[in-house]
Amino acid sequence: MKRSANTLPLRISLVQMNAIVGDMEGNAERVRAGLREAREIGADIAVFPELCLTGYPPEDLLFRRSFLKAAEIGVRRLARETDGIAAIVGSPEDASEGLFNAAAILADRRVVSAYRKVHLPNYGVFDEKRYFVPGKSAPVHSIRGIPFGVLVCEDIWIADGPGREMARRGARVLLVLNSSPYHAGKVREREKMLVARAKAYKAWIVYVNLVGGQDEMVFDGQSLVVSPGGRTIARGHAFREEIITVDLPVSEREVRGAVPVPFRPAASRPPVPAPPKAAYLPIEDEVFEALVCGTRDYVEKNRFPGVVIGLSGGIDSSLVAAVAVGALGPERVTGVLMPSIYTSNASAEDATALALALQIKTLTVPIWPAVEVYMWALKEAFSGRAADVTEENIQARVRGNILMALSNKFGRLVLTTGNKSEMAVGYATLYGDMAGGFAVIKDVPKTLVYRICRRINETAGREVIPARVLTKAPTAELKPNQTDQDTLPPYEVLDPILEMYVENDRSVAEIVRTGFDAETVRKVARMVDRSEYKRRQAPPGIKITPRAFGRDRRMPITNWFGG
Repeated sequence: MKRSANTLPLRISLVQMNAIVGDMEGNAERVRAGLREAREIGADIAVFPELCLTGYPPEDLLFRRSFLKAAEIGVRRLARETDGIAAIVGSPEDASEGLFNAAAILADRRVVSAYRKVHLPNYGVFDEKRYFVPGKSAPVHSIRGIPFGVLVCEDIWIADGPGREMARRGARVLLVLNSSPYHAGKVREREKMLVARAKAYKAWIVYVNLVGGQDEMVFDGQSLVVSPGGRTIARGHAFREEIITVDLPVSEREVRGAVPVPFRPAASRPPVPAPPKAAYLPIEDEVFEALVCGTRDYVEKNRFPGVVIGLSGGIDSSLVAAVAVGALGPERVTGVLMPSIYTSNASAEDATALALALQIKTLTVPIWPAVEVYMWALKEAFSGRAADVTEENIQARVRGNILMALSNKFGRLVLTTGNKSEMAVGYATLYGDMAGGFAVIKDVPKTLVYRICRRINETAGREVIPARVLTKAPTAELKPNQTDQDTLPPYEVLDPILEMYVENDRSVAEIVRTGFDAETVRKVARMVDRSEYKRRQAPPGIKITPRAFGRDRRMPITNWFGG
C-alpha cells in the first residue's frame, strides 16, 4: 500500500555552492544546476546560501541600480525553474521600504514571498548596515502542510531573534541561508550554537553555508543539519561544493497565518544516501585547506594564468609555495631565487630542494648587480653616513622589482610571503617583500606557520618542506649573521602578545599582568601601532583568525594613544 504524500518525510537539499561576486548569470546557472540535482533526488525544497545570486559580499555594487535590477531579473527567471520543487535563494530585494538582504521563496514557477534579514551584522568583516535596512517580521511558511521558517545568517546567532518567534508560532523546521566567513575553529563554535538553538526552539535547523574565496574572505561550507534534540545528523565537507539531501521526519501542523508554498509532490521518489557527517579537520589541515581555497579562487576568479613566488629557502616562502601548488598545480607556479652576497649556501640548497619536492619551475635572478647600481647612484647622497637598515631595504626592494617585472612580462600574480607576526610589528619592507598582488599567509602567525609545515611533511610522508627549514633560525639574510630575533622577541613570546593586543584588544598593562615582561610588551605594542601605515599598503590576504588586519581591525594611522 502506498503512503500518502503527507506521510512522506520532508526532503531538503542543501546546496553548498561557490558563487562569484557580480557573476549574476554564472551564479544563476549554479543555482539551476543545484535545482536539477535536487529535483532528481525528489527534494521538496532546495536551499541555497545567503546572497548566492549576487555573490557575497557585493559591497558597493549594491549602490548600483543596474546591479539590483539584474538581481531582480535573475530571481524572476529562477522562479520559472521551480516545477516540482521549491527553492530558497539568497538575493537582495529592492523594495519601496528600502534594500533588504533577503531570501526569495520560489515555487510553482513564481516568487511566492521573501524573507528579509532582521539582524544586520556591522562588526569585523561585516558592513551590512551600510547597505541594507532590517526586516521586521518573522513569518512562518508551510509546504505540504508542514510549517517552516526561513532565516538569514546573523538571525540564527541571536538567541531571542526571529527564529525563536517562528518556532513559538509552530515552525517545525528552520532553513538558514548563510555566507559565514571562515576563521580557524569556527565550525565548532557554529555547531555548538546551532545545537543550542535547536534544543531551545525544539525545531530542526537546516544550515547551508557558502563555500569559496572572495578577496580576503574564504567561506568554508560545512553546512549542518541539527535535530530538535540537538543531534547533528549532517555535516558538509570543508572548502568544497556539494549537495546534501536529508529526510526530516516532520508531520503536518496547522499554523494560523502561515504563508502557503504551493507544491505537488510525486507519489514516490528514490531513497537518499546517508548524509555526510564530515569529520572536523585538525587546525593545521583546516587552515591549510582555507589557504588553498582562498588562493585558488583569488587567482581563478581574477583570471590570472599562474603565480610567481620569491623563494628564500625560509619557512614562509616554503609554505606559500606549497599552498600555491595545492591550489593551482605545479605547472602554474614559478619560484624565483634571488641570491645576494648574504644568501647562505643552506638557503639556496633549501629553496632548490623545496622546488624539486613541489615539482615547480624556478628562475634564478641574482640581485647584487642591481644593488650595486643603486649604491653607486646614492653614493653622493649617502656620503658621511654609516650603512644601516636603508641598505638592507634596498636589497628587499630590488627583489620586489624583479618579481613585479616577471609579473608584468608573463601576467602571473606575485604572491607575497609575509606572515601575521611580521606584518603586525612591521618586520617587512614596504615596496620590497611586501610588493605583490596577494598575501597568502598575512593572517597566519609564525608559530602556526611552523605547525602547518610540519603537518604537510607528516601528511605527505616525506620532506616536502626541507627538514633544515623547520629547524634553522629564521632570517631575512640582508646583512651578515642576521636572524629575526636580533629585532624581535622569540616568536613563542611574540605571538601570544600579539594575539592579546591585536585580536583581543587587551591593554599593555593587562598583558603584563598575564606574566609577560613589561618592556617586551611595550616594545611590541609600539611596533604594532607604528606599522599601521605599512599594513594599509599591503596586498589583500586570506583571513584565518577571528580578527585579521584590514577589514576586521581598523586603526588610525595617525595615533598618539599608547597602552
